[in-house]
Amino acid sequence: MKKYIMLYLMGINIIGFIIMGIDKRKAIKRQWRIQERTLIFIAYLGGAFGSLIGMQVFRHKINKKKFLILIPIACFFYLYLIIMLVMKN
Repeated sequence: MKKYIMLYLMGINIIGFIIMGIDKRKAIKRQWRIQERTLIFIAYLGGAFGSLIGMQVFRHKINKKKFLILIPIACFFYLYLIIMLVMKN
């Protein structure tokens, strides 16, 4: 079960990273954008680390207070979850 949870978290973090890059590219090209609530929702589904790394790599949403507060909170939650899963052994 833990293996599947870890695989899920890896996958959703890759998705979080990728959608930050896609949204940044669309912002530069002035195209249709991914909604902010969708970006945050992906983070809270488990993609917090990928989203946070994507914010830094793509320099995207780094001036938005909503993202600077909510994404790190999600990171701490998932860090706690991972620690609990590892310690359960």
